[in-house]
Amino acid sequence: MKKHTTTMKDRKAQTKTKKNQVCKLAAKQRLTVGLDLGDRNSRYCILDEAGQVVSEGQVPTSSTGLNSLFGKMPSSRVALEVGTHSPWVSRLIAAGGHEVIVANPRKVKLITQSDRKNDRLDAEKLARLARVDPQLLSPIRHRGAEAQMDLTVIRARAELVEVRTALINSARGLVKTSGERLKQCDADQVKETTAASLSEDIRGAIGPLLRSVETISQEIREYDQKIEQMVKRYPEVALLTQVYGVGTLIALTFMLTIDDPNRFTHSREAGPFLGLNPKQRDSGKNRPELGISKAGDPLMRSYLVQGAHVILRKGAPDSDLRVWGLAKAGQGKKAKRRAVVGVARKLAVLLHRLWVTGEVYDPHYQRRAEEAAKKVAA
Repeated sequence: MKKHTTTMKDRKAQTKTKKNQVCKLAAKQRLTVGLDLGDRNSRYCILDEAGQVVSEGQVPTSSTGLNSLFGKMPSSRVALEVGTHSPWVSRLIAAGGHEVIVANPRKVKLITQSDRKNDRLDAEKLARLARVDPQLLSPIRHRGAEAQMDLTVIRARAELVEVRTALINSARGLVKTSGERLKQCDADQVKETTAASLSEDIRGAIGPLLRSVETISQEIREYDQKIEQMVKRYPEVALLTQVYGVGTLIALTFMLTIDDPNRFTHSREAGPFLGLNPKQRDSGKNRPELGISKAGDPLMRSYLVQGAHVILRKGAPDSDLRVWGLAKAGQGKKAKRRAVVGVARKLAVLLHRLWVTGEVYDPHYQRRAEEAAKKVAA
């Protein structure tokens, strides 16, 4: 007796028939698609205007696979979560004439904290939320392809810096176990010869590690050269580097992270966008003091904190930002950490303001304004 089996050819034919049916339906009404992106394959769920599931399945997470689903589909609303693949996928789908909504998973607890969570259900929930009200997904906007590639260079450099720091710390720790110490110097000055004063046994043990550090430092310098060339395409960087503590790297990373200065109605929105605003869980009279939200780009947030440390360190030039930070620092490590974060938040607002207006930076603007107000009042 002949067995009833489904061949690969039959499955491909069924998939093609299903996609043709979807295209015919889409021609009559606007569809909503939820797309749960995976590393190799992505699940999708398609709803009609009445909220009924028209089709669901999976496609390869590749240009060819996604074009096979969305290429022939008339303009539809497509919702997907932000992730590794979401930047290029959102651009690919949008280029086909579709409305793309990139959901912020931190704000969509219905999906991230669901008791029933799998790729198929996540795709359906994305579709249903997008169909009812896209704002329920707290949509984010990805930067352009060029800005994304430039930012990739900066992030790759940051990864090397982190690896170098870890190797140097390991070398110092290993040396200390033998009762010796590695010579103090800047990270980019650490070489195999840094261990010249140590015993022969220790030099033999950590020599290869220090050679790796030296190689990584050279790679970092090459990235620095690329970034210096990149800056020439962003003349606005000069506006941001007017602020003491903000170098080319911080300024360029800030611009690439924000991408569009007009994305904010007010400059003060830059702080929350980068996760530097306090979290809130107010209930009645209960207003607990919480940490910052840490939303947005962690690398940019760390760079702003570095800039804040430079502004507040001993010997830094006087400015409104420095005076405010020192007043908040008070006594104790906790107060100082809060002051640094507060300065970082204000620094983000200041940089966005300079970028938008193109103004010449006045480090004592607030002080002068207050003095002028006092004179008028007198």
